[in-house]
Amino acid sequence: MRTGVLWGVGVGPGDPDLITRGAARAIAGARVVAYPTLAGGSSFARAIAADLIADGAREIAIDVPMSRERAPAQAAYDDGAARIAAALDEGEDVVCLCEGDPFFYGSFMYLHARLKARFEIRVIPGVTSVSAASARVARPLAARNERVTILPGPLDEAELATRIAEAEAVVVMKLGRHMAKVRGVIERLHLTERAIYVERATLPEERIHPLSEAPEVAPYFSMILIAKGGDPWL
Repeated sequence: MRTGVLWGVGVGPGDPDLITRGAARAIAGARVVAYPTLAGGSSFARAIAADLIADGAREIAIDVPMSRERAPAQAAYDDGAARIAAALDEGEDVVCLCEGDPFFYGSFMYLHARLKARFEIRVIPGVTSVSAASARVARPLAARNERVTILPGPLDEAELATRIAEAEAVVVMKLGRHMAKVRGVIERLHLTERAIYVERATLPEERIHPLSEAPEVAPYFSMILIAKGGDPWL
């Protein structure tokens, strides 16, 4: 019997209007839809694409615990991959939703690693939060020969400082509990006036501020953009 195809589908940064036409077709035609949830809560990816999911579609929620330990999350992806594999073995195609782009810090990559040896997998890229933030700020990320460096906030403080100092245009993602550390590094490098804070880009609760006016506490879905050359962000 034919095995199903696993589709990794990027649904963009939050605004449903940024879902691509290819992604919309795949989601609307899916009989089985998978998506990550966080620590028993709702799924951000599912919320973005909710109006496209067909009535009666089977849903596979992959609950990923919020923990600094890697083992609980790895166990969640093991379980999710097993449930997706069961549907694929039954001949069902599975559309796995991923906020942003599936292969840009996307949780889909962990499912891909577990299932790529057994099943056909296709990926539909999505608009990244970095592109969305740049658009909302209305300032190019880079021009001509400038290099863009994208850094995760959880990096060690010393490494973060070194990489920002060496970069030209910088995006620091995944702020969350690392906001104070990242802000301190940027201040010590005298780049605060060239940094802008973007929270939940494209969503109704979006916030955009110069870093000097940014909140002390930041959610996971926030980032700081730094323009070291040319005009400041604001």
